[in-house]
Amino acid sequence: MEHIFSSLIPIFSLIVIGYLFKRISFPSHEFWPMADKLTYYILMPALLIYTLSKAKFEQNSITFIFVSILAIFITMLILMIFNRLSPTQNSSFTSIVQGGIRFNTYVFLALSGSIFGSNGLVLSAIIITFAIPILNVFCITIFALYSNNSKIDFIYLIKSIIKNPLIISCILGALINFSEVAVPISIENLLKILSSAALPLGLLSIGYTLVLKEIGSAKKDLSVTMIAKFIILPIIMYFLAITFELDDLMISILVLFAIMPTAPSSFILARQLNGDLPLMTTIITVQTILAAIFLIIFLNYFN
Repeated sequence: MEHIFSSLIPIFSLIVIGYLFKRISFPSHEFWPMADKLTYYILMPALLIYTLSKAKFEQNSITFIFVSILAIFITMLILMIFNRLSPTQNSSFTSIVQGGIRFNTYVFLALSGSIFGSNGLVLSAIIITFAIPILNVFCITIFALYSNNSKIDFIYLIKSIIKNPLIISCILGALINFSEVAVPISIENLLKILSSAALPLGLLSIGYTLVLKEIGSAKKDLSVTMIAKFIILPIIMYFLAITFELDDLMISILVLFAIMPTAPSSFILARQLNGDLPLMTTIITVQTILAAIFLIIFLNYFN
């Protein structure tokens, strides 16, 4: 139990501190959106390039990636089938899907490194390399199916992928790794220093985005996305991992990945494509808070 709290408390404390900074306007409300941009465009890409360029890809890495994507796809299909049986507004459904299948990169990397060390961080980075672009495709496809937004076409989809700094950095890190290019030690040290700032600042920014006043609304939609995120996706992920005979560490990382709260960037996509913004904000906030409970359960069984 002591190890559980030593892993969770620092990470969720940073989120709480970020929320408190918001409440007292420290250092200012203008600071945090800029800090978020710094993390998203510079610090996180540095972490991903550094981690993936030094990663050792195992023989069953392809199966590991396949299981993560298949579980997400099955969960999305279940949500679509449920929506046929018990429909909600189309704009709300796009938020439900984002809440059910997307994940918070900052929390995922911070926890996997804290709980499972460098091996866990490498496996998490491998998932991210493939999950981020594929999740973009899945979510934009849902918007295309459930909204009448003229902005959504194949060109928009391609642009959303090639302009994403996390996707670009994953590709760069993998290319350096596979090509066995010798990165100058000065560049490697620079990436390492930038990497060390990525997760703390990212977690503080998550706290800043929390909006507690919206929690009382949209109970049915909120319940559906919570069940998908914290029950359906982890169960599917676990049984697929067992079926494909992955090792214990891979199974643990996959289940951890499944119970991550949804990404704050879900709000950006909802805003760009006319999704349900109040619901999306509520989902992000409630999932971030509830994730702590499910993480305690996870650590009791998988660590």
